[in-house]
Amino acid sequence: MKLELRGITKRFGSFTANDHIDLVVEPGEIHALLGENGAGKSTLMNVLYGLYQADEGTILLDDVEQHFAGPGDAMAAGIGMVHQHFMLIPVFTVAENVMLGHEPTRGGVLLDLDTARSRVREISERFGFNVDPDALVEHLPVGAQQRVEIIKALALNAEVLVLDEPTAVLTPQETDELMEIMDQLRASGKSIVFISHKLREVRKVADRITVIRRGKVVGTALPSESNEELAAKMVGRAVDLSVEKDPPTLGETTFRVANLTVFDETGHKQVDDLSFEVAEGEILVIAGVQGNGQTELTEAILGLQKKALGSITLDGEELLGRSVKKTLDAGLGFVPEDRTVDGIVAEFTITENMVLDRADRPPFAKGIALDLGAMRDFALKGIEDYDVRTPSIDTPAGRLSGGNQQKVVLARELGRELRMFIASQPTRGLDVGSIEFVHEQIVRVRDTGIPVIIVSTELDEVVELADRIMVMYQGRSVGIVDPTTSREALGQMMAGIPA
Repeated sequence: MKLELRGITKRFGSFTANDHIDLVVEPGEIHALLGENGAGKSTLMNVLYGLYQADEGTILLDDVEQHFAGPGDAMAAGIGMVHQHFMLIPVFTVAENVMLGHEPTRGGVLLDLDTARSRVREISERFGFNVDPDALVEHLPVGAQQRVEIIKALALNAEVLVLDEPTAVLTPQETDELMEIMDQLRASGKSIVFISHKLREVRKVADRITVIRRGKVVGTALPSESNEELAAKMVGRAVDLSVEKDPPTLGETTFRVANLTVFDETGHKQVDDLSFEVAEGEILVIAGVQGNGQTELTEAILGLQKKALGSITLDGEELLGRSVKKTLDAGLGFVPEDRTVDGIVAEFTITENMVLDRADRPPFAKGIALDLGAMRDFALKGIEDYDVRTPSIDTPAGRLSGGNQQKVVLARELGRELRMFIASQPTRGLDVGSIEFVHEQIVRVRDTGIPVIIVSTELDEVVELADRIMVMYQGRSVGIVDPTTSREALGQMMAGIPA
């Protein structure tokens, strides 16, 4: 099926998110939509999917003009969309999720789960998804949940599939599996719109690339173009894709973890007798496939894990057993791995999110009264320093793109008096321009003499940022190595094989 968008324009008040955008996707083509966060990529696809109505422009499928009043119309016309944040019911099985809203019945009364299971098996076997129709979604890894979303679209006979930042929450291995699935879908004649900002992935899988910047198409490209050329088109300037940093100037070792063990609710060890140290002026990057105890480790440091044994000290003071508030008050800046769940309050304004956990003290409070002027000044400085793209500091944070939400979190956490900085997946879902900026801020913090821990599943980021690398596997440290260690050796360590 051929998809054509002509002159699509979408405005939100005085803000123009899409400005007369043209796009053509041929049958059996993977067409990448490349651009920074907030460039208008997702808005454009939400117009295509019927979630938004365009103010101007036309949608055509096989040269026939379409009018979608909602997603139901788009799906009926053969458009399927897999959102960055999955639309699945965790306590339902795969088959139940796939048939939700389009339930097959027997005699018009009883649900026909057998038909739903059969459809899941048919699609799964055809494209090699390897998904059990009776598995509960909440028990599936993230990569498998994404395959369920794709199965949902294909079960409704989607011919044009929109994948919105599909690798943002995937491990490198899951990303490779998704690329193989996309190849199979293309070979079967499906058209795919691949929304991304990850240059390596776009160049690997796309047939053609359309670049959007600030709501406008600024050019088309082929995957043969270099990362630097594509990055420059995305952000409108040359971008340094490598991290510029001098060798570390190490101070005292002020942060220590000793014999830390963290248990989950069933008593299973998520972190197993882990010990390491970080010095002032040093970046320790914790690498590994997600799900090997990194989340539980950072949560234990922050004070979110209550079933933990061992010791965590900062400046000689024990943190284990403290409340989150007392840990933050000790000078810990913390960027969580899931900004939408743990980093922001979506309904709060940018200003309110900028002062979370500090609104009860100077300079943001005078006695029992909030100093709204100081709060606004801090927020205005934050959005300027961190280039947060927003109409206003009074905009709810939940309305921002993922990258701009992350900038709000960074502005808040780096705006406090720091004695330690921890960031988990700090650039997940960010575009190249934002990644460059975040890396610069992390190095700046390190160069002020603060100990820094970064948790990342991105090997490029691990190698570029680290002064030392600790690889975790099944809750334990496989080893701590130099950043010059080969990717092959790091990959083996991620599989539990010591260097």
